Amino acid sequence: MKLFSFILLTILSLPSFAKDDTVNIYSFRQAFLIEPILQQFTEQTGIKTKVVFAEKGLIERIKREGRYSPADVVLTSNFSKLLQLTDENLTQAFNDAAVNANIPAHFRDDNGHWVALTKRIRNIYAAKDRVAAPFELNYEDLAQAKFKGKICTRSGKHPYNLGLVASMIAHHGQAETKAWLLAVKNNLARKPQGNDRAQVKAISEGLCDVSLGNSYYFGKMLTDPAQKAWADAVHIVYPNQQNRGAHVNVSGAAIAKHAPNKQNAIKLIAFLASEQAQQAYSLLNFEYPVNPQVKPAPMVASWGEFKEDTLPLTQVAKNRPAALKLIDEVKFDL
Repeated sequence: MKLFSFILLTILSLPSFAKDDTVNIYSFRQAFLIEPILQQFTEQTGIKTKVVFAEKGLIERIKREGRYSPADVVLTSNFSKLLQLTDENLTQAFNDAAVNANIPAHFRDDNGHWVALTKRIRNIYAAKDRVAAPFELNYEDLAQAKFKGKICTRSGKHPYNLGLVASMIAHHGQAETKAWLLAVKNNLARKPQGNDRAQVKAISEGLCDVSLGNSYYFGKMLTDPAQKAWADAVHIVYPNQQNRGAHVNVSGAAIAKHAPNKQNAIKLIAFLASEQAQQAYSLLNFEYPVNPQVKPAPMVASWGEFKEDTLPLTQVAKNRPAALKLIDEVKFDL
């Protein structure tokens, strides 16, 4: 009797989410970015969307709700969250011809549990007045003695840097990557801190000459009057253009394990992979489309063409635990 009462109370306490004509979204992505795209989806399909947005705590919420969770789709702002959702058995596999046609295989989970929706490059930002052009920088070059005391970065454990280190392991092995990490740490101008934009600000203030940062932040800074001077002080550099290409991070989507509206969830993800939605992502947030048929927004395209690392994200993912271990071993953030 007590168990029945507990279950009933749990059901009654859940938010009121509609079924059948609705897709319920738990989103790590900010509302301003996805709302215009979701509105287009509703206009074209008649399927309504209901969004719960939070920067933190959504995965814990899904686990807490269990089989009674109303979540249909989870939208993530980075690859790390996609992996966590899958690793904790909170997603279900799906297969859709339109999604497969629009999203290349190396940006889809081998078992069908997630897909990437946008790309961002892990760039190197370089001071215009202190780093000479032309730029043919590799991530490996950040370990060189010429950058002693000249590098700024956020925490090595942040998902963006963790993914880069994992890709380095995939290409070079753990021993070589550990040596590289230690050399980069010794080249830091200051203890890792702040976000990606804070590193560009530090370059503009003369605290360092180069930094790591995602590509879309360049567009955000250029269009923010308070931050434009930071962006104007740097070149955006695409690393490893003479070899494997620049490291790519992604945002993405997964279908929740207990999704009450799975078919609507599939329709939404198919729409997000379409040319229309992919163009909107690039215009709204300066990201690169995953759909190869879609060109980047004009501002993004103005930064130049580049070669990207085509290493499958699933291979990068396998190295993330080892990457975290190496970052701790070299005491990168201390």
